[in-house]
Amino acid sequence: MTSERGILKTPRLAFVMWDEGDAALVQQLHSTMATTRYLSGNAPWSLEKAEERLRGWFEEQARDGTTKYKLIGEDGSFIGRAGISRFRSEEFELGYSFREEAWGKGLATEAASALADWFFERQFASGFIAFTHPENTASQRVLAKIGMRERGPIRIDGMPGLAFELTADGRPARP
Repeated sequence: MTSERGILKTPRLAFVMWDEGDAALVQQLHSTMATTRYLSGNAPWSLEKAEERLRGWFEEQARDGTTKYKLIGEDGSFIGRAGISRFRSEEFELGYSFREEAWGKGLATEAASALADWFFERQFASGFIAFTHPENTASQRVLAKIGMRERGPIRIDGMPGLAFELTADGRPARP
């Protein structure tokens, strides 16, 4: 994808930059306990929180050239968000979240793998990290599938987590 809004495309996903009016989509994505139970805050997002995150993603994209992007499915529907952005200004962090109806279809692995390739091809940094809640075994499997290695425990906003990392030279060979 070469347009200003289009960032990356996989066989089933399009990563695009958000529109100014997308806060309602972000809020809808994080409107249930199922979609927020492993996120800091452990509660559905308000529209105000969604607007704040959206503003942050615009700022990150302008500053760093990467952020969390809107994910569009094959049928053109909004299915989630995924991307790599700065964490505490010193490292880059992979993150993704999907609508419940998209779970269990391999989309997180497809997104994470494509983002890793994209990140290293553009040489943003020599590596990135990711976090999961200790009980989020599905995300831990996704991170392992793309070659991430567990770095150890971490606390984010008072919530326990496991940190993982992937470096360009530690990335598994691509077929």
